[in-house]
Amino acid sequence: MNDCLRICAPSPLRPRARGKRQDVAPAWKPGVAQDVSAVAKGSTPMQVQTVRFGTIEIADERVMTFPRGLLGFQQYKRYCLLQPKEDACFFWLQCIDDPSLAFVVTDPNLFVKDYSVPIRAEQMEDLRLEKLEDAQVFVIVNKVGQTLTGNLQGPLVVNSVLRTGDQFVLADKKWSTRHELMTMEQQAKAAIA
Repeated sequence: MNDCLRICAPSPLRPRARGKRQDVAPAWKPGVAQDVSAVAKGSTPMQVQTVRFGTIEIADERVMTFPRGLLGFQQYKRYCLLQPKEDACFFWLQCIDDPSLAFVVTDPNLFVKDYSVPIRAEQMEDLRLEKLEDAQVFVIVNKVGQTLTGNLQGPLVVNSVLRTGDQFVLADKKWSTRHELMTMEQQAKAAIA
């Protein structure tokens, strides 16, 4: 019997046939950085200070908790996901407790079709995942020269129901911490098309 399951990120960003993103379930819709008043009716608004977007208001239910923090940032546990534009495929994972700490993240399956994250039963328990469909996978993005890379060896796995997550470290050497996602030239061509 296999001791791990495969998560192929059931993504709120997974493209449709023409590359359009699918809508996100309302409880898991990322905050839109440009629309600071986008707090759901009946939810408690929270003021978040950010260096990039100033003060934004998000709903409490948009807060994600990483109980172990992220690698190198274990002291920071609370984040929110901000969407710079409605059709964006890159998000800001903004730390709630440090205005200057934010990471660009994306759904790796938008760029690497065969990417999956092995998850063991005890990891599912740690995340309190009842089913794999409730998992969302993100990777942290870096710019190296004119190339955008993703840390496919250290994915963020989030329980989209409970909004808790963990950063996994994959042993599979197939993936790297600087896996090429796209070049800036490709991005410019796509914007013109």
